[in-house]
Amino acid sequence: MPNPRGRPRKLKQIIENECREQEAPLLGLSFEKNIADVPAPNWAPVKTSPVFDTYWRFAAERQKIFFARVREDCAPWTSDRILLEHKFTNAYRASDRVSQYLIRNVIYSGDQSPNEVFFRTILFKFFNRIETWELLTSSFGQPRFSDFDLDRYAAVLDEAMNAGERIYSAAYIMPSGGKAAGPGRKHHMHLRLLQRMLLEELPDRLTDCRNMRLAFELLRAYPTIGDFLAYQYVTDLNYGPLLNFSEMQFVCPGPGAKDGIRKCFSDTAGLSEPELIKLMAERQDDEFLRLGIRFESLWGRKLQLIDCQNLFCEVDKYARVAHPEISGHTGRTRIKQKFRPTIEPITLWYPPKWGINDKLPSARLHVH
Repeated sequence: MPNPRGRPRKLKQIIENECREQEAPLLGLSFEKNIADVPAPNWAPVKTSPVFDTYWRFAAERQKIFFARVREDCAPWTSDRILLEHKFTNAYRASDRVSQYLIRNVIYSGDQSPNEVFFRTILFKFFNRIETWELLTSSFGQPRFSDFDLDRYAAVLDEAMNAGERIYSAAYIMPSGGKAAGPGRKHHMHLRLLQRMLLEELPDRLTDCRNMRLAFELLRAYPTIGDFLAYQYVTDLNYGPLLNFSEMQFVCPGPGAKDGIRKCFSDTAGLSEPELIKLMAERQDDEFLRLGIRFESLWGRKLQLIDCQNLFCEVDKYARVAHPEISGHTGRTRIKQKFRPTIEPITLWYPPKWGINDKLPSARLHVH
């Protein structure tokens, strides 16, 4: 039966129908080519491991896949078996499907006053799941703090959970808060926390912050919000009109990024993890040049601290297969998520303040 929207049910069908004669052989790990000809990195007294070069090759290859899909090239978009078989985020955080949806459909859709932008952004991010947001919008229209009814929102989410639906994304571990969080399910606690943030005028206090670190610390002070979530939330709020910090100003690595750093550096020479991430961002041009890699930036926007942090997390996963002899803190040896092509396309759109939207293609893309 045809899809009522006029598209095949699976993107795989599109690939098979349009690209069957153009399929390339799977060549294995493309990152292993000509490594012997590459000069060693000069980071003394810091000592790097083989995963360090893989970091840059991974970033370039993942970005190459992104642009191949932007151009609507036929699959496969890479000859790297690991990237073909497993799911990895984009080199740029804002290019991922959920971030794209957040920017276009949540942050910049609706009332742009500080309270309402904050309310929509954090409400979305607590669940970080497009389907949950669309459930709420189908029930209440565009969510607004001005007419927010905690009990009604909780009831809609209760009903979804009772029907066996997931309301939280699996991307983040969301703490429940334990007994201190109060009665009800975890989403009841998050709705109460969001209400408390607005009643305590957090949006206004965030806009008064002189830098991203201070905004991060305000978010970090709330229950169940640790370093990782506070950094993710301040980054998301910074996409919108509420905040306007440089993404090169502050970074706070999460657990996955810390494991990636451990794998990339055999000796950090006393440098902290944020310092190493900042060096990666500052030296990106030099490292791509050393490796002979052509890295296609995001229409002129270089990798920012948040992107370099995310890439450490992704290369930690990649190295489990590509460099099994190099272990991280967790000792994990396999990549859990398999790559599955997305069915619903999106139209790329970034924060207007970045000044790149007029360079984007108009095609709708199948990104993940």
